[in-house]
Amino acid sequence: MNAKAVTTARVLLGLLFLVFGLNGFLHVFAQPQMEGKAGELIQGLVSGQYVFPLLFAIYTFAGAALLTDRFVPLALTLLAPIVVNIVAIHLFLAPSGLPVAVIVLGLEAFLAWSHREAFRPLLQPRQQPASPTGKPAVASGARTEARNAR
Repeated sequence: MNAKAVTTARVLLGLLFLVFGLNGFLHVFAQPQMEGKAGELIQGLVSGQYVFPLLFAIYTFAGAALLTDRFVPLALTLLAPIVVNIVAIHLFLAPSGLPVAVIVLGLEAFLAWSHREAFRPLLQPRQQPASPTGKPAVASGARTEARNAR
């Protein structure tokens, strides 16, 4: 994969989330107010008092991780449900923001594809938990077969 394209996408997505995450805490620039059902949804989340501080903390961490090229798969994993919700809100409730939401979705998907090897273990239908020693546990049937082979 083109390293420059991956770096550009990573930096763009990182800047976007770092800036909006920090703005959530510092209030440097005003956020546009959503109207209608989207505004009602946002007001409901604001009234919960923990959702937006948690989101802004995730934005800030993930943005910094992307910008520093550290923990990129973790940052992408944390951002994935947030990006899906951003797209859903703009798709169903506030269509005027849909173009930007689709760009963010595209950057997220491109970076996830670029780091697909990091996600491969998550997509296995069955996994054995690690043993207390940190080594992968052996399935009980395989353990029995190993003992019988001795």
